[in-house]
Amino acid sequence: MLATFEKAALEAGKAILEVYRAGYAVALKQDMSPVTLADERAEHIILRHLERDFPHIPAIAEEQVSAGKIPDVRGRAFFLVDPLDGTREFIEHRDEFTVNIAYVEDGIPLIGIVYAPALGVAFTGEPGRARKLMVDKYFAITGRVNIAVREPPAKLTALASRCNSNAKTEGFLTDNAVSGCTSIGSSLKFCLLAEGKADVYPRFGRTMEWDTAAGDAVLRAAGGKTVTVEGGLLTYGKTDQSEDADFANPHFICWGGQKHGVSA
Repeated sequence: MLATFEKAALEAGKAILEVYRAGYAVALKQDMSPVTLADERAEHIILRHLERDFPHIPAIAEEQVSAGKIPDVRGRAFFLVDPLDGTREFIEHRDEFTVNIAYVEDGIPLIGIVYAPALGVAFTGEPGRARKLMVDKYFAITGRVNIAVREPPAKLTALASRCNSNAKTEGFLTDNAVSGCTSIGSSLKFCLLAEGKADVYPRFGRTMEWDTAAGDAVLRAAGGKTVTVEGGLLTYGKTDQSEDADFANPHFICWGGQKHGVSA
């Protein structure tokens, strides 16, 4: 399955960069979030790969959901696809946007890829192994290295969303004596935790499951975890939520190596 994810992500990344370099128009969806031709092309490519290789596994894909195409995944394994995570970074011509593909089973993201085409790097996760992949300008993988979370130091380093930090995030950093915080866009935050470059990523803002599943799969494979503010593991396939839309996430905190006694 991961081989299919890699092929799909690399092809989608190539299509995204073609739009990125040529210029693009930006439209607004019903929820007022931005969308570009790159999102649409990348999602079409990814779904084509998934439908060919795994025709019996449904996919929840961001742009299809926006168009009202939402398969019933209750009680089933399924894919979560964000063809262009970090659309705002893309629009503002920052290179931190990613392609996200994940496989979810029993509410757990087991397999995932996060590919940052403008940075030439990808991250993969599967049970028992997380890897960082180097990708050249021809969209070929030139190297793979295993990655893992680091043991938490005495003073934690945090990651925060470039576009969505808020007072609650600042309060969390203060309460947990975080010594440094780096702002970065898209699901790369999960991946930096997974390769041991930071310790915690608190998210006290709205996200959807396709935003987080692939990065979460990488982080869990590297030895980290993503928990709700109540302390339980973040789960996927959340439908029929009385308090929010289908597939919406609650606030959560991602940990690299867990530090005991740190409050959420």
